[in-house]
Amino acid sequence: MSDFDDRSMRERMLAGDLYIAGDPELAEHNLRAMDLMDAYNATSARDPRERRRLLTELLGAIGEGTEIRPPLRVDYGSHLRIGARSFANFGLVALDVTPIVIGDNVWLGSGAIVLGGVTIGENTVVGAGAVVTRDLPANVVAVGNPARVIRTIEPGTP
Repeated sequence: MSDFDDRSMRERMLAGDLYIAGDPELAEHNLRAMDLMDAYNATSARDPRERRRLLTELLGAIGEGTEIRPPLRVDYGSHLRIGARSFANFGLVALDVTPIVIGDNVWLGSGAIVLGGVTIGENTVVGAGAVVTRDLPANVVAVGNPARVIRTIEPGTP
């Protein structure tokens, strides 16, 4: 790392540049996320209002009608934005050291892993256990490690 770079470690991280993960600001941000994740993952399915409140506090954005089934794992949470009417089955891991954007009406299968810097287009299905390492376009089905598109979905198809 350059001695002439006056950006914070968080700014470096979000830019995808080298950074020190143990930086006090980043460490506190991560601990906050861990506390909120633990609380969310411990909530009852019978308490959707509390689940929604915790997700709203944890994530950068969460659209109307979106459901995430615990357990959920994130690095910071605030760098993860999920659109409306999306669904993440059990065990989503979103490594949001750089921003992750998940569009509207996206279905993430159980155990999916989404790496930082990835955008997943609207109406996309990500298969169970898939590892999303790069952007996925709208209206596709993607599976595997690394996730690859296996077919296109016609918009409006159930």
